[in-house]
Amino acid sequence: MTDRTVTHATFCLERTYDATPARVFAAFATEQGKARWFSGPNEEWQIIERAFDFREGGRERLKGRWASGRVSDFSATYQDIVPDERIVYAYEMRLDDRKISVSLATLEFKPAGQGTRLVMTEQGAFLDGYDDAGSREHGTAILLDRVGASLVEPAEA
Repeated sequence: MTDRTVTHATFCLERTYDATPARVFAAFATEQGKARWFSGPNEEWQIIERAFDFREGGRERLKGRWASGRVSDFSATYQDIVPDERIVYAYEMRLDDRKISVSLATLEFKPAGQGTRLVMTEQGAFLDGYDDAGSREHGTAILLDRVGASLVEPAEA
């Protein structure tokens, strides 16, 4: 019998990008912008499915296979969208077929001089022995750094 447990955790990450709020928002709100930074490491991870429907009530999914064979699956529903200002979404993560967490994430885009200060707050319920919220915070921090890199790299034609 599986031990049923839940560990709750909240974290908040901030980044300042040298880009307008509209441009940073687009990195999350457009399929092309998000595909530039939201994926696994290319040499270690292969996309199985990607779906993107950015609107309130819309769903996003990114499922991929690691070189080890393990499958990670991100599935989100957008709850609240204020263009260039805020995105709120609820998402679950699975490893193989096991649900490991359910989270609520809020992204706030705030003008900061000529750039943007992004504030991301995540509230998570980590399930049935997967209680390493620190690893989720670390992985999210890496993704936010990738957002920054995608904003300085030239867009592909």
